[in-house]
Amino acid sequence: MILPHRPFCLIRHGQTDANRDGIIAGRIEARLTDQGRAAARALADHAWTQPFTLFTSPQDRARETARLAFPSHTARIVEDLRERDWGIFEGRPVAKLPSRTSTPEGGEGWPDMLIRIGAALSGCMAMAGDTLPVIVAHSGVIRAARALTGRDFNGPSAPNATPLLYSVVSGSWQEQPLLAARMVL
Repeated sequence: MILPHRPFCLIRHGQTDANRDGIIAGRIEARLTDQGRAAARALADHAWTQPFTLFTSPQDRARETARLAFPSHTARIVEDLRERDWGIFEGRPVAKLPSRTSTPEGGEGWPDMLIRIGAALSGCMAMAGDTLPVIVAHSGVIRAARALTGRDFNGPSAPNATPLLYSVVSGSWQEQPLLAARMVL
């Protein structure tokens, strides 16, 4: 799948109890920790320099992060932004995670996830019109976006509650953390 060549921003939800405890929680409804809520609230202080449209996964941790980070915006829920289903590995230690390119028993295969996330990202871009799509989702969604933009998806997970801007520079996709107090886009 080829994504439209236009900027978009991905934000992984705030830290959850599963993140903190090293548990696989693809479809499990993990809860934000106090630290996760504080990091999401801190995002509300950032200044965005251009209009944006907010999207979120339907899962509680992403929706709560979006509400805390963008209190004056209503997020559009996009079902296909949900985290990967890890099947029999759900609830197990992250150390037991199988290869990301495998299909876990009872779960979602990597090729299917790439198709789902590619369509969801493209849909968000289309719905955003001339505004920047800002998407609150999950580590797996960001890994899929990295794969779809020709980046390495096997490295460390994206940090929680950190906006990552994807844009095409000189014909290549770039991922840039937007950590400064003013987010210049």
